Amino acid sequence: MNTADENRRQVLYWRMLGRLFEADEQLSLESASVAIVNDIGLPPALLDPTVSVDNLVQRHPELAGEFDGLMKPEADAEPGAGAGAGDTGGDTGGDTGGDTGGDTDGASAEVRRAALVSKLLVNVFATGTGNVSATQLATWQSDAGWFERALGMDPGELRGRPNAGGLGSVLAGLEGDLVRRMHLREVLADPALARQLTPSMSLIEQLLRDKDNLSGVALANAKALIRRFVDEVAEVLRTQVQQTSVGEIDRSVPPKRVFRNLDLERTIWKNLTNWSPEDERLYVDRLFYKQTAKRTTPARLIVVVDQSGSMVNAMVNCTILASIFAGLPKVDVHLIAYDTRALDLTPWVHDPFEVLLRTRLGGGTDGTVAMALAQPKVADPRNTVVVWISDFYEWQQQPLFDSMQAMHRSGVKFIPVGSVSSGGQQSVNPWFRQRFKDMGAPVLSGHIKKLVSELKSFLA
Repeated sequence: MNTADENRRQVLYWRMLGRLFEADEQLSLESASVAIVNDIGLPPALLDPTVSVDNLVQRHPELAGEFDGLMKPEADAEPGAGAGAGDTGGDTGGDTGGDTGGDTDGASAEVRRAALVSKLLVNVFATGTGNVSATQLATWQSDAGWFERALGMDPGELRGRPNAGGLGSVLAGLEGDLVRRMHLREVLADPALARQLTPSMSLIEQLLRDKDNLSGVALANAKALIRRFVDEVAEVLRTQVQQTSVGEIDRSVPPKRVFRNLDLERTIWKNLTNWSPEDERLYVDRLFYKQTAKRTTPARLIVVVDQSGSMVNAMVNCTILASIFAGLPKVDVHLIAYDTRALDLTPWVHDPFEVLLRTRLGGGTDGTVAMALAQPKVADPRNTVVVWISDFYEWQQQPLFDSMQAMHRSGVKFIPVGSVSSGGQQSVNPWFRQRFKDMGAPVLSGHIKKLVSELKSFLA
């Protein structure tokens, strides 16, 4: 890159940093950036943080392809990334001097990339202060989706990766801050504004915390948003679970001798000695069939969820997941939520929406009250899995762990879960973490896919 283009790129990045960290505009940087953007053939609206990426792309459709994959790591970048930058080569040649020759296109592409990256970072990370409207929240969520696309992900995917180098946590935190700055009750009371809200984990958390203070139109709109979010998450989780095969093969039952159970590979292998070179035919004197009979005893799945304030993501995700497994044949699902009191939500386990409306987020944590409800539900230990979701910051540590260990030793498949979030890291009490590891049941944390995998392996 020649000196002129390097300077132009630096101006754009200094202007971006100023926008991110300073309340006041730096007029010299702003005017210089406008000149640069005009020079490389990009629209001035690119520098206006009040213009969403959606609006920018609607006005200039050719930019959509440039934003996609714009910030992917080089090892993952597809050939031809940044296409479109080379089109500006002829326009910039006169400004940078005739001695740049063939390097002008590549250098201008880097300046162009700096302008596009700056747009994304400013729109996503410069969230300002003060009150936020429903429209502003929806616009930010859309811009965050474009940022994720620039990283080579689907919109919402980064916010669904709690282990994405902390960046997913940062985005979730920004979204949560925007939701908290809304006059949510007033927005919900206005159907037109409520329709502009895009359901997100942060928004659902606020709705669940405030639901007892809502009534009339506001409560109806809040329920509609919760229902939308539940349905969207359920669709994703159902896709992950739908291939689950429930029940293990019962080897004591002879295979049914029907064509659909024919084990073709085994039949050929066992009859290879009957191959006739003269006839070039394989003569089969015995057919082999696959065993398909499954165990008939229902697998019992007991989900225990800490509903204290620190576990909102897990509460929402696991409530929905429990309802999906409850819809599978031969799976008997029970659901318990607790803080300092325990609530048996099993009668509503098929409807996560109803479960969430019955939760009480916040308060302390006493897992012994949940254990008192869970223990009587274990009728056949070796046919039971207990999923316990919490950060395990308990005030009765030893008694609770002793009962968990006794349950594990009885033959129950005990799965302690520290986080099954769609965004954000989850802290787990190190005292419990070490003891679960010593017990042979390490704490499972991360994306909810991990829990789905664990449950599928037990139920298969």
